Amino acid sequence: MKSFTLSLITLTLLISCQNQKPSSQEAESFFKLSLAQWSFHKSIKYNNLSPYEFARLANELGFEGLEYVNTLYPDVTKSDDKTSAINAFIEKNNSLAAKYKMKNVLIMVDEEGDLSTSNKNERLEAIENHKLWINAAHKMGCGAIRLNLHGEENEELWIKNSIASLEMLSEFAKPLNVNIIVENHGGNSSNASLLMKVIDQVSFDNCGTLPDFGNFCLSKNWGSLKENKCDNPYDPYMGVSEMMPKAFGVSAKAYDFDASGNETILDYEKLLSIVKKAGYNGFIGVEYEGDHLSEEEGIIATKKLIEKISSII
Repeated sequence: MKSFTLSLITLTLLISCQNQKPSSQEAESFFKLSLAQWSFHKSIKYNNLSPYEFARLANELGFEGLEYVNTLYPDVTKSDDKTSAINAFIEKNNSLAAKYKMKNVLIMVDEEGDLSTSNKNERLEAIENHKLWINAAHKMGCGAIRLNLHGEENEELWIKNSIASLEMLSEFAKPLNVNIIVENHGGNSSNASLLMKVIDQVSFDNCGTLPDFGNFCLSKNWGSLKENKCDNPYDPYMGVSEMMPKAFGVSAKAYDFDASGNETILDYEKLLSIVKKAGYNGFIGVEYEGDHLSEEEGIIATKKLIEKISSII
């Protein structure tokens, strides 16, 4: 009888465990979370935070992936021997990522030359500069480098030059298993319809996009919608929808939050629903760019908002 009772209890517990529903976050998350290093750019640039603290901080804040920003590493950008400096950058960050059990996701590449200019020599020099970071991404196990398409105001020339540069970079990156992704990041690139005219004409399937929720201001250099003062915005919901079919990453930009924890400029439920509907299941990068919270507080607030929305959409 005692044996029968124990067996019955065991069976009941087994059935109970099998029927337990996972938490809403476990059940609903269709993505993994990475942290954009730009979220700490003020501390790094102005408050002496070492960029090599990035992996530790991201780990402590509960992220899985790392999105590096090349311009936050003065030991690289100010070096007279860039190749050696990048190799040291790779070695240090690989070691730190392993130490804190983090995934290297991508490298955001800025200030390495104009890939859309009609000056052929300048454009070819920019391509060679970006190749160094493609090699770095490969050696770090990153899935992509994010680059910019600024340059020509003339749309036809911008499209032509951008396609030519992306063709060369995508061909170079293809055997290295690195994706070449373009962010909406000011000028013509913040016009998602125009940007997709470029991306859709590149013949390599490792060329795609990094939709940024906030960079849809056509009249600002970097496309920021910060403070909601843009006088010529591109609809961010339409823009993200247009970019998602070729997305290899998503940047969840945030500027400020109300008392309920919602972003004050961007409808995160609408944006994340667009991302989910597109079938995306990769990393979503948290990128806090506001002024009213500390960087760490803003990162946490953005992360919590994404997790809350993911449980209801």
